[in-house]
Amino acid sequence: MKLTTRYLGLELTNPIVAGASPLGTDLDAVRRLEEAGIGAIVMHSLFEEQIAQDQIKEVLDRDLSAESSAEAMSYFPEPAEYRLGPEEYLDQIRRVKALVSCPVVGSLNGSTGTGWVEYARLIQQAGADALELNVYYVAAGAGETSDAIEQRTVDIVKAVKAAVTIPVAVKLSPFFTSLKNFATRLDAAGADGLVLFNRFYQPDIDIERLEVMPTLRLSDSSELLLRLRWLALLSGPFPGSLALSGGVHTVPDVVKSVMAGASVVHVVSALLRNGPAYAKELRTGLATWLGEHEYESLGQARGSMSLEKSPNPEAFERANYMRVLNSWRG
Repeated sequence: MKLTTRYLGLELTNPIVAGASPLGTDLDAVRRLEEAGIGAIVMHSLFEEQIAQDQIKEVLDRDLSAESSAEAMSYFPEPAEYRLGPEEYLDQIRRVKALVSCPVVGSLNGSTGTGWVEYARLIQQAGADALELNVYYVAAGAGETSDAIEQRTVDIVKAVKAAVTIPVAVKLSPFFTSLKNFATRLDAAGADGLVLFNRFYQPDIDIERLEVMPTLRLSDSSELLLRLRWLALLSGPFPGSLALSGGVHTVPDVVKSVMAGASVVHVVSALLRNGPAYAKELRTGLATWLGEHEYESLGQARGSMSLEKSPNPEAFERANYMRVLNSWRG
């Protein structure tokens, strides 16, 4: 079964991609992903806060006294909270590239343009085949307009694309007023692909200690539905690559994603739960399913259930709202 696919202009042997996660920091895990036949590996993100911290530390070390640096640096997370610093991150890309034959995608996570352009260049120089911009921003200010928020991302994409020659994907949240319009703007800005969607980790409240607590919960297949809907809506109108990230745990999850229009699926939680070798199960299971259902290739299935080709497009647009509500039987 032919599982090859093109993502961001890169030829992949199959659509199973190890999404940005701690697996990229572990060379043994990287080796096992390669053995499992992974299609590509997205490195864990280098955070904007790390870049800013590193730049400020350099200035403070050069120009200011030790007494001055303590307060300034206190605004940033402790270095130990990050798995790898900026320089170590670049070294890790080089190590991963030396280990695997599949494409390696660097990742930058932030909300402003500060520091991104220079590190985008450095990530390319370290050998990354592509770059993922994870624009992780919660619009908490009452004075911010949706257009200003979108324009910030458009400006980041333009600046990064002007600085690098490798393809660039933008990882988005689902919380945009008109996602299809925004996708068109990102395409015009030079984005080679979109990743749908990043996950905003939700803080909890400790009612005894009166503290806001960060929480981490791995995804499950129930998170797939939102992503399938927007993939189906964007597949066709958006000329670049589309990747689905979040909720891919089983072979049927992969099949649904491809049918909705995904070139690749980014798998994280399932690999963290089951280990890197699980990528092989997904890959071989996908090939088996396609063969049993008389598909000749992955490309034949891709987009077959997108909005343009769906026999029931209203299910994607209005989601047959009345029918769904009236289907409940207590």
